[in-house]
Amino acid sequence: MAANVSDYLVERLYQWGVRRIYGYPGDGINGVMGALNRANGKIRFIQARHEEMAAFMASADAKFSGGLGVCLATSGPGASHLITGLYDARMDHMPVLAIVGQQARSSLGSHYQQELDLVSMFKDVSGSFVQQASAPAQVRHLVDRSIRVAFGERRIATIILPNDLQEAEYTEPERSHGFVFSGIGYSRPLVVPHQEDLEMAAEVLNAGKKVAILVGAGALEATDEVIQIADKLGAGVAKALLGKAALPDELPWVTGSIGMLGTEPSYKLMNECDTLLMVGSGFPYAEYLPEEGKARGVQIDIKADMLSIRYPMEVCLQGDSAETLRRLLPLLDEKTDRSWRSKVEAWREGWEKTLEARAMVEANPINPQRVVFELSPRLPDRAVVTCDSGSCANWYARDLKMRRDMLGSLSGGLASMGAAVPYAIAAKFAHPDRPVVALVGDGAMQMNNLAELITVAKYWQEWDNKQWICAVFNNEDLNQVTWEQRAMEGDPKFEASQNIPDVPYHRFAESIGLKGIFVDREDRVAAAWEEALAADRPVVIEFKTDPDVPPLPPHIKLEQARTFASALLQGDPDQAGIIKQSAKQVLSRILPDRK
Repeated sequence: MAANVSDYLVERLYQWGVRRIYGYPGDGINGVMGALNRANGKIRFIQARHEEMAAFMASADAKFSGGLGVCLATSGPGASHLITGLYDARMDHMPVLAIVGQQARSSLGSHYQQELDLVSMFKDVSGSFVQQASAPAQVRHLVDRSIRVAFGERRIATIILPNDLQEAEYTEPERSHGFVFSGIGYSRPLVVPHQEDLEMAAEVLNAGKKVAILVGAGALEATDEVIQIADKLGAGVAKALLGKAALPDELPWVTGSIGMLGTEPSYKLMNECDTLLMVGSGFPYAEYLPEEGKARGVQIDIKADMLSIRYPMEVCLQGDSAETLRRLLPLLDEKTDRSWRSKVEAWREGWEKTLEARAMVEANPINPQRVVFELSPRLPDRAVVTCDSGSCANWYARDLKMRRDMLGSLSGGLASMGAAVPYAIAAKFAHPDRPVVALVGDGAMQMNNLAELITVAKYWQEWDNKQWICAVFNNEDLNQVTWEQRAMEGDPKFEASQNIPDVPYHRFAESIGLKGIFVDREDRVAAAWEEALAADRPVVIEFKTDPDVPPLPPHIKLEQARTFASALLQGDPDQAGIIKQSAKQVLSRILPDRK
């Protein structure tokens, strides 16, 4: 029998298959930390620099491992720091368990130091399950139910443990009124639609002459099934950002990302299709989907609350993506007219030329598109790529080509800054044999990711594969918001809010035992990637990039052009540079001299 409640908790988590916990210690969670120490490595505690980063790591671990992400924090500020990272997991439907400390039961309600109303605080992010333990015999069913809820609902579950309870002697539930006996184990059900619903969906898809498919994170395990369906329907396939790894980009009818960060072929695919099949995606921007009434729709999603909320679907199929597609496939007619598929492939071919031309436009000092354009063909097999929110996400979305067996992700629904480096750290713990690359803006590095490089320095020597690279886009600008101010609000750059300090990121890496590379010439970009990939330790590459290179949308609307012009007319401080670079980008496919 476990010596105390904390020992029991750790053993129960181990029995559930938990092998990693990301977190940061503190006296409110000392009992659990002691139990982890006594467990002699059965569950690995991974020390982040900050609790928010630990929660991001748990979210990413769930994404990359397919299992449960677990994070831990002390009471008070430790618990509150977890919230942002947990919202990332919630918005992207990841199963994560948060374990947080609380002050002693006898002090609760007394305005005690670090006493927060944690049940209320976690209620939104962890609404499916948040419970504070009050007795040793309660811990058994709290652990069992929290994990089962996290898996079953793909949500956040939170257990709050008062610090005196952590040290209390553990006792099993009594066989009497008021006690319950819970057990371990969860098997994911096979959820598939009824046959008549599949037949209705097939009727819609068979009637379509120009079928478009949009895949998201829910299609990551349905690669072969999506390919088979797309081939049978002669469809083109666009990808939401969280579904970037769902299909290899080498397929000529895969049009790439969708939305503001998306591609021109994806924009055309959605605007010209007569039928839309959406698979496992909650892509939020309805203006980039077909105009209502212009296309018939079929949607597949494992969660009923995600069906028909972006586009009015004619048929909504709740079910597992891969199995639903497998059952749908024999009901579909082979499309003999391949003119639509040929049109999509022509769009894609032309877009690839546009991307290359834009990436090779000379900038001052480096065109940020070229950074990712040169990385893409050099990525090792089975690489994991993480990306931060910001302008670097544009180049990740468009210029990075996914191959089979690669993984990639970012903070999708929450779109939080600061997720790329903790994501990349978790990727290494989930898959220590895979190469990992993080694409990060200088704003996110300064916000919190610089500190997490210390976490890399702490652990990297134990990784089977030492290839771990953080690419920093140093443009001294909070660039994505700067461009949003110009294009969406019609305001010039507000230097007081947008300019950030120039930090030698590569030198910081060197100071903590990592390799640092600084690049401020475009003809050095490719060689820098090769040097980094050949290094014997993790690397920080600092690319000095041009903030005036515009992240052009796939289609420039009149209103966007007007607001952008308004920003220039008001005297943007970078006016000359952005006019020059915008002209170069727009004309890059037309003018033979792109310099």
